[in-house]
Amino acid sequence: MSSPDASPSADATVWALVLAGGSGQRFGGRPKQFQPVGGIRMIDRTVAAARRTCDGVTVVLPPGCDWDGEPVDALAEGGDHQSESLRAGLATVPDGTGIVVVCDPAHPLAPDALFTAVADAVRRGADGAVPVLPILEVVQRVEGGRVTATLPKHDLVLTQAPQAFRAEVLREVHADRPRPVENSGLLVERGHRVDTVPGDPANLHVTTPAELAILDRIASAGAAPATEGHPS
Repeated sequence: MSSPDASPSADATVWALVLAGGSGQRFGGRPKQFQPVGGIRMIDRTVAAARRTCDGVTVVLPPGCDWDGEPVDALAEGGDHQSESLRAGLATVPDGTGIVVVCDPAHPLAPDALFTAVADAVRRGADGAVPVLPILEVVQRVEGGRVTATLPKHDLVLTQAPQAFRAEVLREVHADRPRPVENSGLLVERGHRVDTVPGDPANLHVTTPAELAILDRIASAGAAPATEGHPS
């Protein structure tokens, strides 16, 4: 559905949406995005990386939550589902923006290089781009506590955040207010091209307090990503 002529130019504006509107239901009812990793809140780590690598940043917050972090370009109030939060954030993105980078504070150690890599993949002609890692462990289906099948993994990957999209395509696929499990999957379902870039093994996802503790140890040990400058 996309064509090279429709790709954003090299100097296209890149806008980051930091989706931090979750209530933390899977984290014991506490908004995990405000928990510290290596002494720095997860949301602050994500905002800092977005500010270094993108031209503008919108933070989407839980209803009634005030922003007390570093200055950003816009704020929005999230909804009951991540798709509603994304659309609230999209409403703040200026017209003419070429690329939207969707950021998740639950990936607090995402390095700057991933932000630029996914945006660059969209500049090269993709409608969307996601960082991925190969699956190295055995993948099995379990029913009732018993293994029922071993799945081939040669064409399976683990998908990370941040992810980048052509702004006009992201607006288009959300025009009828869907509730997708994953935005890149929504693009593919509607005939758009989504490319992959290499992910980062340290870019782990926080869902539970146990995972938070693991990332805290990684960050405290100095394995957090180094800062990188704004792309020229």
